[in-house]
Amino acid sequence: MLCTSVVPPCCHGMKENVPANGSSTMNTPLASRNHPFRVYLGYDSHEDITYEVAKFSLEKNASVPVHVQPLKRHDLRAQGVYRRDQDPKQSTEFTYCRFFVPYLNNYKGWALFADDDFLFLGDLKDLIVQCDDRYAVMCVQHDYTPTAHVKLAGVVQESYPRKNWSSMVLFNCGHPANQHLTLEMANTKPGSFLHRFSWIEDDALIGNIDCEWNFLAEWYKPYPNNRLPKAVHYTEGGPWFPDYRNTDYAAQWMQYLAEYEKTLQKPRLLCPYERFSKKGNAPLPGYANSNETWFWEDEEDSTGDNVKK
Repeated sequence: MLCTSVVPPCCHGMKENVPANGSSTMNTPLASRNHPFRVYLGYDSHEDITYEVAKFSLEKNASVPVHVQPLKRHDLRAQGVYRRDQDPKQSTEFTYCRFFVPYLNNYKGWALFADDDFLFLGDLKDLIVQCDDRYAVMCVQHDYTPTAHVKLAGVVQESYPRKNWSSMVLFNCGHPANQHLTLEMANTKPGSFLHRFSWIEDDALIGNIDCEWNFLAEWYKPYPNNRLPKAVHYTEGGPWFPDYRNTDYAAQWMQYLAEYEKTLQKPRLLCPYERFSKKGNAPLPGYANSNETWFWEDEEDSTGDNVKK
């Protein structure tokens, strides 16, 4: 599928203090040194490296101050915020954590959520400048049908309306519609309700973002002439998996991985998902555990949740 996009004219020539488009925050910076823009990234202990590379790429390319925070289910549970039991349909630890963002942001201001399997190649300034106070949330409104029928954890891949809309969301946390997204709702409503933004009763309150900010690898056709998306989403599998080494935009992710690893004081170990293959493909060489393959039968509760993943 083609992802046709036009860069909004408001994205050019921005100053360091980024204003919003909406009338109520027109003169209020959304990102400044004293008030960096809040970004919440999904975190799964099976693939710590995807969070680290996503965070690294976002911070490297952002020309405005940002504060990036991982959404760790174990931590939210320890704080008494996350009280959900394991849903047999969920395939990541942070499946439901995204819906706590308005609460975590004190129902004030704007904040970005994105899955961990993103690579940010554009300047986040060009995204947050599009924040419009008319909307409760803003997202890329994909028309997406997954090609894989089973997810990594053996969970059935479901196709449903607004699939992947919630994989990257600009939350207008102070919008009246988001006052309905209480802790009780986030902890009890099913995924079919939350992922479709069903707490927002008026669809006109869901704003649209260009697909270049949530570019689904292997679903959208790569741009011609070496043009890159603003944010690649490896929704069906990224190059950290041995079976997805040659997915679209794999070279860019591997480049950022190498740059990130140069910042480490000591060599890292491969994560479980970097050592998992259904096809017998080998993990990346050169790591202390490169010869140690991983299977779901080896799974242990590494988060201390006492909940089977």
